[in-house]
Amino acid sequence: MRISRDGCERALDVTLSLVALLLLMPVIVTAAALVKLTSRGPVIYRQERVGIDRRRDERRARRVGVAKCRRRRERRVLTGYGRPFLIYKFRTMVSDAEAGLQPVWAKAGDPRITVVGRFLRRSRIDEIPQFINVIRGEMSVVGPRPERAYFIGRLDAELPEFRLRTRVRPGITGLAQVELGYTNSVGGVRRKVGLDLEYMRRRNAGMYCKILMRTFHVVLTGKGAC
Repeated sequence: MRISRDGCERALDVTLSLVALLLLMPVIVTAAALVKLTSRGPVIYRQERVGIDRRRDERRARRVGVAKCRRRRERRVLTGYGRPFLIYKFRTMVSDAEAGLQPVWAKAGDPRITVVGRFLRRSRIDEIPQFINVIRGEMSVVGPRPERAYFIGRLDAELPEFRLRTRVRPGITGLAQVELGYTNSVGGVRRKVGLDLEYMRRRNAGMYCKILMRTFHVVLTGKGAC
């Protein structure tokens, strides 16, 4: 039986995520305790992001006769860009950092970020809970970073190609992340979109592994953190 590229990547994603969660358990427990003891609010921060857009798959499914009730159920959870899901992170900002405000990207020296949060962001430890998103099938280990619908809507006029990124599962790390790190400007996002689309064109096992190896270097050096 032939296994598709997506099937192989999914198996690798789940295996790596389970191993990572097991090996990193002491780090997870320590990080959770630090967040809990040093600032008010939940340990795990949940935020809605836009995931993979499966509408093309749904259209293909209609051609082979998938039940109508299932299509209606799937359609109800789609935004105009992709499937929304809740991303998990260790909380790095003060509780209710955006309460009553429009969403804004984090920036260097952001006063909303806690002392412990700065360390978690620099070391990328805050991203560890996203391995749960990977196991749930909402993310991949490697892929374009998921964004909020609010920012996709704002960028749509200037960067219409931004939404093309939702044709694959979003990732914990990716080519744009290891090349450019964090960015909060339209110009930076434009460069990252180009790298995301390059990854999607060249997507294969070799690139997947290469990005993982470069991610280890980024984590050890703190390159590109905010």
